[in-house]
Amino acid sequence: MRLLPLSLSLVLASALHAHGIAPSKHAEMGASLSWFISPILLSSTTTPASPSTFTGKDFMTSVFKTTARVKVSSDDKYLLVGSDGFPDHPMMIGITNWQQQVPLPQAYTGTNVWMIPLKPVKADKPTLIKGRFLRGAIALAANGVAIFNPQNNRGEVSQDIGELDKWGGHCGRADDYHYHIIPLHLQSVVGKGNPVAYALDGYPVYGATEPDGSTLKKLDECGGHEDAKYGYHYHGLAKSPYTFTGFHGTVTEAAGQVDPQPRASSPRPATGPLHGAVITDWAIEGEGKYKLGYTVNGEKRSVSYVLSSTNLKMDFDNGKDGKTSETYDLNAKRGGGGDKPSDSGKPRKKGQGQ
Repeated sequence: MRLLPLSLSLVLASALHAHGIAPSKHAEMGASLSWFISPILLSSTTTPASPSTFTGKDFMTSVFKTTARVKVSSDDKYLLVGSDGFPDHPMMIGITNWQQQVPLPQAYTGTNVWMIPLKPVKADKPTLIKGRFLRGAIALAANGVAIFNPQNNRGEVSQDIGELDKWGGHCGRADDYHYHIIPLHLQSVVGKGNPVAYALDGYPVYGATEPDGSTLKKLDECGGHEDAKYGYHYHGLAKSPYTFTGFHGTVTEAAGQVDPQPRASSPRPATGPLHGAVITDWAIEGEGKYKLGYTVNGEKRSVSYVLSSTNLKMDFDNGKDGKTSETYDLNAKRGGGGDKPSDSGKPRKKGQGQ
């Protein structure tokens, strides 16, 4: 296992979640937060213990504890899952439809954590997600990364229009990395018989086979089914619809998203698409230092950015168009945004998309 160190302390103002979601009343934060960003694991051979049952707090904890970056606790109702929102793999590589967001660590800690019901309750009627819950997450992957609806906030299927990287993820408008498909690659990390994610209604999400490795059986309208050994669970698929298609369990909807869930933050305004861009690489170059490489119509370009305790400094190599720099105060109340990105490829002016 190769460990790439990344530790830093940040102070970020509260802001709206990626894709412009409204704050959850269960995730109220103060004007600023400080947190520690743990190392990124580029590979993992750890698998959860094998509990005697496939439900309950101990089993759920073992699944999320597969990844050292994830911190787990609980209360009497929820499994509380914290992380910095970064996965155990590189990000953004392969995106051909880029909104110019970059991955930033998130403060999923304290009261601003993911809350997975310990005892899911079957709903009287399934809640389907097509055209609904287009803001915020519908599930949480075992590595602590959020899973959004396959549709983006404009109703387009992200996977089908080049918005996602090799792992099925991209950054939202708060520069928060998340998936828009079930990350099937995590099956090799969590191990056979273990879910790769949990839906926010509390039911587990397995990969493209049954938990025992056998051929997938018929799914219901929610993309799941009941099993005598594993109970009710969902499945992810390598093809459309990519995620489960509805909530079998009860969920509360608030402002177009499942509530409760934490908020993501960014100190910079939302950005618009950069036409012709293809992301070729992303790397950590030191403590709090990142670089995203891309091409525009074949010309190499890059964004280098440094996160300190007070600001985010970004250096843009725009190829033949020259070099520019921007610095953002981490206490600035930006990020999130409620309207669609502009088509200009330029950051919004202050006051837009707040």
